[in-house]
Amino acid sequence: MSEIWSVDEHLADVLSGIRPLEPIELNLLDAQGCVLLDDVVVPASLPPFDNSSMDGYAVRPVDVEGCTEQYPAVLTVLGDIAAGSDEPLTVGPGQAARIMTGAALPPGAEAVVPVEWTDGGTGGGPADSMTAHSADPAAASGEVRVHRSVTPGQYVRPRGSDVQAGTVALKAGTVLGPPQIGLLAAIGRASVTVRPRPRVVVLSTGSELVPPGRELGPGQIHDSNSYVLAAAARAAGAEAYRVGAVTDDADVLRSTVEDQLIRADVLVTSGGVSVGAYDVVKEALDGIEGPDGSVSFRRLAMQPGKPQGFGLIGADRTPLLALPGNPVSSYVSFELFVRPVVRTLMGLEPASRTPVRARLAGEEPLRSPAGKRQFLRGAYEPPATGDGVGTVRAVGGAGSHLIAALAQADALLVVPEDAEQVAPGDSVDVLLLD
Repeated sequence: MSEIWSVDEHLADVLSGIRPLEPIELNLLDAQGCVLLDDVVVPASLPPFDNSSMDGYAVRPVDVEGCTEQYPAVLTVLGDIAAGSDEPLTVGPGQAARIMTGAALPPGAEAVVPVEWTDGGTGGGPADSMTAHSADPAAASGEVRVHRSVTPGQYVRPRGSDVQAGTVALKAGTVLGPPQIGLLAAIGRASVTVRPRPRVVVLSTGSELVPPGRELGPGQIHDSNSYVLAAAARAAGAEAYRVGAVTDDADVLRSTVEDQLIRADVLVTSGGVSVGAYDVVKEALDGIEGPDGSVSFRRLAMQPGKPQGFGLIGADRTPLLALPGNPVSSYVSFELFVRPVVRTLMGLEPASRTPVRARLAGEEPLRSPAGKRQFLRGAYEPPATGDGVGTVRAVGGAGSHLIAALAQADALLVVPEDAEQVAPGDSVDVLLLD
């Protein structure tokens, strides 16, 4: 009888041959989803100058102290300051400048009065908004009546109030999402050095597989695995390439795998790794072994997902993970073994999901085969308070073909090898799924 590997032994063997991808410099939008290689230091304070957070009037607070709608402060309007304007205005005693949101606060002014707290230069009651400059150029001069006072710094965004020059804007290891891309642009970075998103090529095997949208013939099923695994690869941060299902022909599969090596950082197959007469992945990958790499197949003490294959193949020793073909087995195997490979290639830690503790909900105990680590689909409910313990209930049965139940789950409930039963109320490990 061949050796039985534990889940941890197999994962350790897989990750022992994986190294982070080489860094590259990318334009900002191309870097989305990638991992930042080095700390990014702010070259200049943001915002780079004191600016208005409102449309209104730049004033000296002392000039509007104690004013009301009945007894307004009347100020002389010097002109307009628009965002990006270099108008050389200086606000002196009894003066104001009409200012737009984002515009630099002029010398002499210490605060901004919102336009709604003024008459907008109309001589009437409180204004709702400013008139467009093109429609009423005269509004940039004349007088404005201010109905409410302001304190120094009110409605002003101080220079450096967002980030100060010399501080670390983003730390190495940050995954660049939309907010991070925006920050890099705001501090003037047009490109950034990152570890790229790994390219994961996914292919299913089986002559019975038919693409979704095509009518099924006798004995056929739709190919769901390649879609599940490609979607899981994207969710893990990779660029996913889905290859159409390959028939149970070792030569065709071998040729397909060799063709895909040119664009793959990781190859993932599903199906054909068990002990059946038509499980051709073993046969095909035996033919690809040699000085450039090899694939080994093993049995794991887990359920679902007992048969697994792994190797480094081709001239670049590209990781290939051969997963079982049952839909739930395939997905669980991806989460346990492929996702850590993707994260390691990206330079992310920890590579594996960190389990959380939860109490088993429900009325019936869960049974598990002795000596195997079981991964059941679960629905997790977080604790009501931050320091409490959440609950988890099993969703569907243990069958590795029950993909409908998988779609209702948001967690994997882990039953350890030394437990044959978990009772309601017992504490269990839970792997939360994104």
